Amino acid sequence: MKKEITIYTKKNCPYCIRAKMLLDSKKVNYTEIDVEDHPEQREVMITRSNGRKTVPQIFIGEFHVGGCDDLYALNDSKRFDSLLNLSDTREEI
Repeated sequence: MKKEITIYTKKNCPYCIRAKMLLDSKKVNYTEIDVEDHPEQREVMITRSNGRKTVPQIFIGEFHVGGCDDLYALNDSKRFDSLLNLSDTREEI
């Protein structure tokens, strides 16, 4: 079963852009939620991330990866691929 990837972002956030570049390079399906366009989702993000207010906040299923640096560290440790079933599309809301 494929795990849904969710990334909470803001426009023009360099860390968000960098995180999405890694996800795109992996050709994984993800849902992007821009907390500026959807301010009601900011509280959802904060709750899901145990109080973290910065973006990006990245989730694989219910597993909270953290931010951009956390995503790259997960990838560098070779654990990222084991958490995924790769796909080649993405969705933005």
